[in-house]
Amino acid sequence: MTTQRTEPAQNADERTMLDGWLDHPRATLARKCEGLTDEQLRAASVAPSELSLMGLVRHMAEVERSWFRRVFAGEDAGPLYYGEADPDGEFHPGEADTWKDAYETWQGEIEAARRTAAGHALDERSQGRHHSHSGPCSLRWIYTHMIEEYARHNGHADLIRQAIDGATGE
Repeated sequence: MTTQRTEPAQNADERTMLDGWLDHPRATLARKCEGLTDEQLRAASVAPSELSLMGLVRHMAEVERSWFRRVFAGEDAGPLYYGEADPDGEFHPGEADTWKDAYETWQGEIEAARRTAAGHALDERSQGRHHSHSGPCSLRWIYTHMIEEYARHNGHADLIRQAIDGATGE
């Protein structure tokens, strides 16, 4: 399976551009994971880092959940992978964790994020707050932050994938 990735519109309204610029790096991360086994996806490939492709995907599921559901919508959506015993649990997939489960969870959070954002103005303020920020933020800010978050982690994914099998590219 090859993930379809479309280029963001060059001449569109702001919302369409933000949606496109968020969907593009989402698809890029999925492409970085294609064709690998669960073992390869769990492998922390760049010593001494614990980062793995599966860990990054699980992290982005948490990030989607946090910013759109918890922060923007004010939902009481608990963590998926982390907890008191392992505050960075999303980055620590175990032998029983599979790509299928991680991918489905991530895609479910992306769909929840789309539903949450639908019909809301970009200037609308969040109902909740992020633990690291002092107050509500606009939906526009969340979109921009998410694009930045994916861009940073896709850089990590590039290095991890190249260490696994030498694959490079967008």
